[in-house]
Amino acid sequence: MIAGTRFSVLDRSRTREGHEGPSALRDTVRLAQEVEALGYDRFWVSEHHGVPGVAGSAPTVLAAAVAGATRTIRVGTGGVMLPNHQSLVVAEQFGVLESLFPGRIDMGLGRSVGFTDGVRKALGRDKHDAADFAAQLTELLGWFRGTSGTGVRARPAEGLTVPPFVLAIGEGARIAAEAGLPLVIGDLRSREKMLRGIDEYRASFRPSAWSTEPYVVISGTVAVAETEEAAHRLLVPEAWSMAYSRTHGTFPPLPPAERVAGLAMTEKERGFYESGLRGQVYGTEEQVAVELEQVIKESGAQEVLVTTSTYDRTGLLDSFRRLARVAGLTPAEDPRGPARVARRDRP
Repeated sequence: MIAGTRFSVLDRSRTREGHEGPSALRDTVRLAQEVEALGYDRFWVSEHHGVPGVAGSAPTVLAAAVAGATRTIRVGTGGVMLPNHQSLVVAEQFGVLESLFPGRIDMGLGRSVGFTDGVRKALGRDKHDAADFAAQLTELLGWFRGTSGTGVRARPAEGLTVPPFVLAIGEGARIAAEAGLPLVIGDLRSREKMLRGIDEYRASFRPSAWSTEPYVVISGTVAVAETEEAAHRLLVPEAWSMAYSRTHGTFPPLPPAERVAGLAMTEKERGFYESGLRGQVYGTEEQVAVELEQVIKESGAQEVLVTTSTYDRTGLLDSFRRLARVAGLTPAEDPRGPARVARRDRP
């Protein structure tokens, strides 16, 4: 079941203890070059505002840097949080990206609004703005089709085709289906909830000018190493940072796994930490192959978007190398050749 499944990467530009935000952004660009060489299909970047542990706050800017440093891999956002922005500006930004890197740009869109009340206030947004996501999505896509009733033209976006994706948890799956757009859904730990969302999406899908049939991307953490213990160790920094954020209200830079092992945790912290480690896909190449084959079979997903973050950059790259072997990936050909001609019929 793994053969024929696309594998892609979402990097959130996580900061690490002892390494500032600019370093994390440069790490993201380097990682894109490395996974391109391994044959991954896409490389996406994220949007987080005012989060100490995440440097990726301007996804279209970072996507431009990634696209400029690579040659074949598709580049996009996972995603632009549409409630935070005016749809015209988003259309213009993706129009510029597509014009500079034709046939390589993806437009992943989400409905979250700010991490805290302070961030939402700074953005001039309210947590209830997410309720308007479906209308915002329709407005955004209209700028590419030239259907806005304002009389304004989105340049250079109008007339271009930038594949849109909806990042979904819960209600987002229904919105993606009704809009006729590809669905990105996670996470792999909440397997039953994810499968219910996929079933709802497929049952409600309406063909559109953007996609004639359902397209499902499942997302989550996948860690592969020489031993199961080494793979588990890659998960530790992110699990601790998530536990800390749940108990202290701020998302810290990733610590080394060795330091986490020596930390004294409260009962509440320990509970969140252990919960963050449960259900992840990790292990040796053989173990991960079995787990991925099962989840791909259950979900019928056409693509897996890997979102792994860790302190150990060498271990992270080794994990992506091993996963590429598991997935049977081969490096993409030069974009000027026939194998990478821009294909408008694919998500």
